[in-house]
Amino acid sequence: MSQTNQDFDKNWAILFLTWILVSVSTLGSLFFSYIMDFAPCVLCWYQRICLFPLVIILATGLFPFDKRVIRYSLPLAIAGWLTAIYHNLLYAGIIPQDLQPCNKGISCTEKYIDLFGFLTIPMLSLISFSAILILLVFLKRRIS
Repeated sequence: MSQTNQDFDKNWAILFLTWILVSVSTLGSLFFSYIMDFAPCVLCWYQRICLFPLVIILATGLFPFDKRVIRYSLPLAIAGWLTAIYHNLLYAGIIPQDLQPCNKGISCTEKYIDLFGFLTIPMLSLISFSAILILLVFLKRRIS
């Protein structure tokens, strides 16, 4: 197998791994909402707005492999990551309640789960978006 084909296969595998991560994150978000009946707050909805389209965008970049998919997916991943950071800072109490966008309805600091003392829904989102960003930036650097 030539070096070009090996690079192509590795790039496709990285994009596929990113799509799997996005798909699992989307299914997890839907599981929390529809199976566990955890109502999403405003910040959760903003993160979903960034996450859900990535399932389709990344899938269209897989068949056939299209390196331009990074151009469309990276801005959504960055926006979701920034929102997740803000949500975690708000959840941790670092950002005051006065700056909370969730004044009506579900609170952005509602505690639904707390695994191992640190793994909350906002933290799961931050971990997911961080991994997505790392994979997309790594792929972008491989291709450039």
